[in-house]
Amino acid sequence: GVAYGLRDSLELLRALGVDAERGRVSGGGARSALWLRIVASVLGLPLERTAASEEGAAFGAALLGGVATGVFADAAEAVASCVHVTDRIEPDPAWQAVYEDGYARFRMLYPALRPLEES
Repeated sequence: GVAYGLRDSLELLRALGVDAERGRVSGGGARSALWLRIVASVLGLPLERTAASEEGAAFGAALLGGVATGVFADAAEAVASCVHVTDRIEPDPAWQAVYEDGYARFRMLYPALRPLEES
C-alpha cells in the first residue's frame, strides 16, 4: 500500500509534466534492499540511495537553509555539492507486471474504501 501511495504521488507529478528518471531515497526504509526493489518496481524507476541516509528530511531542510542564506545559488547547486549516491536499485522487470496489476486494483479499491474511514 505504501509503495502504491508513492506511485499515486508520482502519477500526480507526471500529470503536471514532471518527467522523473530516477528517485532518491534516504531514511529507515532505505536500509532494506528488498523494500527498495519493491518500490523501484512499483514506480518503474531506479532508486538511488544517498550517503546521508539517516538524516533524511533534516538534511534536505539544511540544504534549503543553505539556499536561503546564499551558501548555494539554488537547490540544484546544493544537491550537486552535498548529495552523494552510494548505490542504485533497478526495478525488477519480472515484478513490474505483477505490481502493475496490483496498482490497478489499488486505484479501484482506495476510493471505494474511503467512506469506511468516515463511519
